[in-house]
Amino acid sequence: MGIISASKVIFEYIRRDEEGNVEGVTRAVDNVDLDVKEGQFIAILGHNGSGKSTLAKHINAILVPTEGTIWVNGKDTKDMDKIWDIRQEAGMVFQNPDNQIIGQIVEEDVGFGPENMGVPTKEIWERVEESLKAVGMYEFRKHSPNKLSGGQKQRVSIAGVIAMHPKCIILDEPTAMLDPNGRKEVIRAIRALNDVEGITVVLITHYMEEIIHADKVFVMDKGHVELEGTPREIFSQVEKLKSLRLDVPQVTLLAHELRQGGLDIPEGILTTKELIEALKEVKQPS
Repeated sequence: MGIISASKVIFEYIRRDEEGNVEGVTRAVDNVDLDVKEGQFIAILGHNGSGKSTLAKHINAILVPTEGTIWVNGKDTKDMDKIWDIRQEAGMVFQNPDNQIIGQIVEEDVGFGPENMGVPTKEIWERVEESLKAVGMYEFRKHSPNKLSGGQKQRVSIAGVIAMHPKCIILDEPTAMLDPNGRKEVIRAIRALNDVEGITVVLITHYMEEIIHADKVFVMDKGHVELEGTPREIFSQVEKLKSLRLDVPQVTLLAHELRQGGLDIPEGILTTKELIEALKEVKQPS
């Protein structure tokens, strides 16, 4: 069993009208299986309403399955006695950093979680330093979070989760409210945590270019897992992705159209560099 394991998870919520009468039941997660190994970078991709954020909230035990089971480091999320342990081991970063930042000074904010956990003061400051350095925000430790850009705030939010020393971080559309530069900053920080610190990452997103470096990708639609595989395997299915209303990175789409136009280049091109190399290999008509 991996650090996160889901078996036949179903989550339903009851829809009510304005008077509170039951209108019906919506199945937001429908029979999902998931296995995440320690140290992996997993991306869960999907259009709005696909169920990806609902699934993310299960990994942190914010929601529990209507049917099926999710285990975090061997602990069943339905076990109320284990909730605190689960939330320490699987830290959550949300869309809006303003909802997660509570301190007046960056370093105070990052130290808030460990302080609540009863970590000794000396160790709190050590954790604050290492966490801020891990996301490239140490030089801003004395700043007010209100003066930071969106990308910087989100990196502080991530540092606050890292300071609690989780085994896994779940990021629920962490770049949705950021500009392109902020998005790049945050994704770079997430990749470094995975590569350098060895933290397991589960990234929920609908931005295709953010999943290029993932070990494995799950594509959701209407609560189901529609596709799973490596980024290259996923990007090799351009027409299927389009049918799921997902944008494909420009370079992948260009390569796909060149291939359809008769050029002998592989499917699943991920970067501009790969496309250039593939084009160099194309045999010229003699």
